[in-house]
Amino acid sequence: MNKHLLIPLFSFLLLMGFMNISLAQENTTTREFDFSSINSDSVPADPIEATEFYLSSVKQEQKDKAAAYFEGDYWLSLWNLLYLLGISWLLLATKLSAKMRQLSERLFKKRFLGDIGYIVQYIIITTILSFPLSLYQGFFREHQYGLSNQTFGTWISEEFTGLLISLVLMSLLISLLYVILRRVKKAWWIWGSGLMLFFLILAMLISPIVIAPLFNKYKPLDEGPVKKVILSMARSNGVPANNVYQFDASKQSKRISANVSGLLGTVRISLNDNLLNRCTPQEIKVVMAHEMGHYVLHHVYQILLVMALLIMAGFAFVNLAFAWFQRRFGTAWGITGIEDIVGLPLIFALLSIFFFIIAPVNNNLSRLTEQEADYFALNLSQEPDAFATIALKMVEYRKLEPGKFEEWLFYDHPSGRTRIYNSMHWKYEHNRIRELEIKKASDN
Repeated sequence: MNKHLLIPLFSFLLLMGFMNISLAQENTTTREFDFSSINSDSVPADPIEATEFYLSSVKQEQKDKAAAYFEGDYWLSLWNLLYLLGISWLLLATKLSAKMRQLSERLFKKRFLGDIGYIVQYIIITTILSFPLSLYQGFFREHQYGLSNQTFGTWISEEFTGLLISLVLMSLLISLLYVILRRVKKAWWIWGSGLMLFFLILAMLISPIVIAPLFNKYKPLDEGPVKKVILSMARSNGVPANNVYQFDASKQSKRISANVSGLLGTVRISLNDNLLNRCTPQEIKVVMAHEMGHYVLHHVYQILLVMALLIMAGFAFVNLAFAWFQRRFGTAWGITGIEDIVGLPLIFALLSIFFFIIAPVNNNLSRLTEQEADYFALNLSQEPDAFATIALKMVEYRKLEPGKFEEWLFYDHPSGRTRIYNSMHWKYEHNRIRELEIKKASDN
């Protein structure tokens, strides 16, 4: 999934504490890694030995650096939660949230416009307060590990663009949610979930043609063997695309990415310039086959359903927990009820706690769809060794060999070790099938 596919809901999902559910994007980087010297003919036939063969091609210091980066994300997830809880407490305990509502009421006579005024204030204030952590996490840390190509100017420019989009679309989304809160009341969490699902679908529809081009330049991929192979794979699997687009992600990072994004008539196959410049034709074929797998296997609809259920569960949790906080702190915080927009920081705080706790559920569901797309890619591309080298190239930003529990808890994609083993096991079994077919033909 293109990283800007869910920009309209970015701030909302971030504040809810969603652990990134990647629908159809593989991010890797090839800086400092060159596996062209690996001879696939020298790879052992046994899947376990073949896996160790590939893993041993990465230096230990590279593995350690990747592990440090990835394990840092574990702590950052916790710090993001605590940071948000602190901001929410500050807005409520100081009654700044109540003062924000009062200001909006003075500026706008209609309640709907007043809600929008409050939401704009909320987004701007929380963005400013969370900027130090965002700056470290999104800029300094990425440069520390050699994963970013951006200057501070280009990074802050993109952050500002995302903020403007969020201001417009989040203001509309949250204000509509409060309309539901006031009219439906007790059943708001059911109708509110439907509203969220509608906006999510809308975001997926418009993102490839409206939002993504605000961050990157898209152009048709040059004619040649790579484009022909990609389109042939698409046509043979019912992916409704008659063109392939490339975008200039190298201006942002060293990572490679590709996606089959959009819904209905907006489906678009895209790959970035890093993928084209840093990977072999076989590796490009594997990555694009994986992305098509998400589309062909209807993962977008599966994840939409899961997200709708999780959002509904989150809203139900808020509905119960909000009542307890209001009874205990409502007067001190100036909250008159859940329909009072002064309580928005509390709603975000409760949603953040809920989605932080169920993050392993999100990760496991995501990892399941990714593994299905992996097997689809292996069957379509018939390139198990290229699949293995792509998995190795993730080592700069993803821990290559986690423990089983660690992978279950934190990984929304299969680990490098798991992916390499699966590809080598696929290769082993398909070689056996060929051998049996040859033996059967010779016996006849």
